[in-house]
Amino acid sequence: MARGVNKVILVGNLGNDPDTKYTQGGMAVTRISLATTSVRNDKDGNKQERTEWHRVVFFGKLGEIAGEYLRKGSQCYVEGEIRYDKYTGQDGVEKYTTDIVANEMQMLGGRGDGGGGGGGGGGNYERGNRPQRSAGGGGDAPQRSAPPQRQAPQQQRPAPMDDFSDDDIPF
Repeated sequence: MARGVNKVILVGNLGNDPDTKYTQGGMAVTRISLATTSVRNDKDGNKQERTEWHRVVFFGKLGEIAGEYLRKGSQCYVEGEIRYDKYTGQDGVEKYTTDIVANEMQMLGGRGDGGGGGGGGGGNYERGNRPQRSAGGGGDAPQRSAPPQRQAPQQQRPAPMDDFSDDDIPF
């Protein structure tokens, strides 16, 4: 009955460009290195920064999106679970890894953040789901339901624009 909770939430900046590879079955596996920095005051009142580096892995469609839109320096929100693995290296020594297996990702920051093409934006993505906003062609506004079929041309009014900025578009 009692289940455990394994949930990690990170907001940080990419330390390198994503590394995307594909399995034999065609599934994308994207790895990033994400830096989180915390600031605290020491006993003398001086600010001390501490940066932690996290290995994050994206699978499937989320891996494809992360590999395409994230860039070194991009800020993003990642939600997932922590996974510890142990393996024996070529030298026969047991080695341990700690990865964050992401199941949700949100690109943060504006268009200019993150070193250029495709770095910033505001798409919210989950593993196994389609993006909330269209990542391809088709216009500048979010998708709307179709207008009524029979309407006189002079009665048609343009649909009101939703409140969103260009920074919310992930391309």
